[in-house]
Amino acid sequence: MVPRADFRSYYGRPILKKPRWKAPHMPGYLYLGGLSGASSTMAALADATGRHRLALTGKITAAAAATAGAGLLVAELGRPERFLNMLRVFKPTSPMSVGSWILAGQGGFTAVAAASAVTGIAPGPGRVAGAAAAVTGPLVATYTGVLLADTAVPAWHEAYRHLPLLFAGSSLASGGAVGMIATPRAEAGPARRMALLGAGLELAAAGALERGVGLRESPELVSEPYRTGRPGALLRAGRALTVAGAVGTVAAGRSRAAGVIAGLALTGGALCTRFAVLYAGHASAEDPKYTVVPQRERRTVA
Repeated sequence: MVPRADFRSYYGRPILKKPRWKAPHMPGYLYLGGLSGASSTMAALADATGRHRLALTGKITAAAAATAGAGLLVAELGRPERFLNMLRVFKPTSPMSVGSWILAGQGGFTAVAAASAVTGIAPGPGRVAGAAAAVTGPLVATYTGVLLADTAVPAWHEAYRHLPLLFAGSSLASGGAVGMIATPRAEAGPARRMALLGAGLELAAAGALERGVGLRESPELVSEPYRTGRPGALLRAGRALTVAGAVGTVAAGRSRAAGVIAGLALTGGALCTRFAVLYAGHASAEDPKYTVVPQRERRTVA
């Protein structure tokens, strides 16, 4: 029997450098950006349908999450001027450049909308800012998936079809969760529906990623980091919390307590998902086999 190949690199060093993004800054930023994007969309829809308390919750949540997320991103970059330097040019071919401008716009729009809603000052500009945030919100919630996929990290690069959908579902679940927690039950119907939609999309995308469905090369191997070790444990925990949150959301229409518990479970599931994606990327960059095997398959096909 031929022994199984053990892929090594020169001097025992990884072929790829491990991403320098670390916890809790990067997963926290991914979560808060998604929460801000989903909440701003929820606020705009609530405004349009006359649910003013839900709209206020969404605007405050979107502004607070955008501010906190930007703070975590700056902390991850090390120096505030690094973020400002990314705004010096606009490069459509760079997800980092486009994302920086989207994030800056989202932060400004949500701050104006929330300030106007809380103080009652300048309601016209506040409504315009809220509508603009509803446009940038979905982009903020999903562009980070594109950003991660636009790297050489195998677990991220090969999951370019899955990560935007995974983050979109997780963001919707997060926004709906906060809406259920902070809004009276009578007005929280749209938040509950958003949470259920997001939970379903998150579970479907995570399940496909774990099984390797839709991955172009070495699907079993490339999806392995999402099934094993710390990333696998976190994804399984996130799935359990998301399922529990979805079940609780169904009961939340009759009980405020059920809505709060369901919202907390969905929030925990969203956070577990973000941490799992980060750690899966680290694992796939550190082990040469995740780089070597797909490269050999491409060479064989060619």
